[in-house]
Amino acid sequence: MVGDVIVAVLLIVGVTLELFCVLGVVVMRGAMARLHYVSPASVGALLIGVAIAVREGFSLIANKALLIGVFFVLTAPVLAHVTARAARMRERGELDSPAPEEPQAR
Repeated sequence: MVGDVIVAVLLIVGVTLELFCVLGVVVMRGAMARLHYVSPASVGALLIGVAIAVREGFSLIANKALLIGVFFVLTAPVLAHVTARAARMRERGELDSPAPEEPQAR
């Protein structure tokens, strides 16, 4: 009974977090703004994995769900960094080139 409530809460929070992250990615315009919504999605995946582990106990499927959730949490910063670097290189041509100057208002 208590386990079912814990599983339901973890799933609701995890899925809601995933939906908000997807909505943020769809709504934002630029790649840099979208990256702010990609990282919390890994926490949602971890919560869903924990819900599976609570529901199934420590079995093969629960271990795989937890492993996938931990993998997402550990690799999300790397993915965000590489994506931001690629977006910057695409925008400026080179990684070390200075930002284009904006006209000053008079």
